[in-house]
Amino acid sequence: MSIFLKVVPVSEAITTVLRIAPAPGQETVPLGMASGRVLAAAVRSDTDIPGFDRSVVDGYAVRAADTIGASDAIPAILPKKGRVEMGHLPQSAIRPGECIYVPTGGVLPAGADAMVMVENAEQAGDEVLIKKPVSFGENVLLHNEDFSKSDIVLGCGRRIYAQDMGVLAAAGCSVVPVYKKPVIGVVSTGNELVPVTEVPRAGQVRDSNSFMVGAFVQEHGCIPIHYGIVGDDRTVLRATLKKAAGDCDAILISGGSSKDDRDMAASLIGELGEVIVHGIAIAPGKPTIIGRAADTPVIGLPGHPASAFVVLVAIVSHLLDTMAGDRCPKTRTVPARLDRNVPSQKGREDYVRVGVREGIASPLFGKSGLLNTLVKSNGVIRIPAECEGLETGAMVEVLMW
Repeated sequence: MSIFLKVVPVSEAITTVLRIAPAPGQETVPLGMASGRVLAAAVRSDTDIPGFDRSVVDGYAVRAADTIGASDAIPAILPKKGRVEMGHLPQSAIRPGECIYVPTGGVLPAGADAMVMVENAEQAGDEVLIKKPVSFGENVLLHNEDFSKSDIVLGCGRRIYAQDMGVLAAAGCSVVPVYKKPVIGVVSTGNELVPVTEVPRAGQVRDSNSFMVGAFVQEHGCIPIHYGIVGDDRTVLRATLKKAAGDCDAILISGGSSKDDRDMAASLIGELGEVIVHGIAIAPGKPTIIGRAADTPVIGLPGHPASAFVVLVAIVSHLLDTMAGDRCPKTRTVPARLDRNVPSQKGREDYVRVGVREGIASPLFGKSGLLNTLVKSNGVIRIPAECEGLETGAMVEVLMW
């Protein structure tokens, strides 16, 4: 019979998965394929950005001093000396008391130090009536004000999002150094499991965890490999774990982590490598296993979906982000006020699913085997191990799904 070796705090479990996480490999990919990947090296700009003083509005390039005191009642009247065409250099500089039309993104003429928006000006023949003063540098992006040549534009360990793609392109990074996506084996165990295509009979349930775990792995920038359902057969499970350890960078086993005689995951992990943790002071999710099969990290998740998901969020996310090289994983928390008491047992961290709406967090209490609390909730709150619960009205930080 498997036993809890020692129930450890969540902080120790996180430290353990960080310690056993293998270092990510590196590769380069074309810029068009870099979105969602993690940078394996800092990227520097190959040029000044922008490489010239440019307008950020449609309007008139001026000397700011010529607009002092301008208003609707008494506008500053400046002769217009032509216009700047997009993609071309200005044909002339402006002198004191003159203006030139410049579209958004156009080159600022020499002599100009600000732009007046068209909304604040009126053209009358060859003259422009300036109805609002501007200050030095207003509506203008100065040469290398964004980045200078050789400046770091994005640092190592940053996951690349849509806004970053534009920065990489502007910096001339056509080939991007990224970490390889870790490959994660997903194994579901239990005689009671049937494929999603089958209608469960009495005593059976569909294998929902493998899809949930696989999606979570993908959301963290990793590649899941599904090994299907493995029944309570020691020989088959051992062979599956051994194969997965050879194929993958880490393994997530769903089910088989508690103290029932049939739950053999811990002993098999011990045979193939070592069990480091079997039991975490977290609710739900206490019977979680952390170990290695050979040199491959293995985490045994509880079989109940709600418990498994909490462990994914609280523990496994740290492993996946580290293996992917993500040094600043994107998490979203919102402050909210509890609308009811939340009890907690001192000595363990409780993760309570909540529904958040208009700043109010409503706890969703339910047994760990229930699925409905996962879809009805949109986040979770953490109650520290030293706390005996939270009272109605308490302000909490909600980690949003």
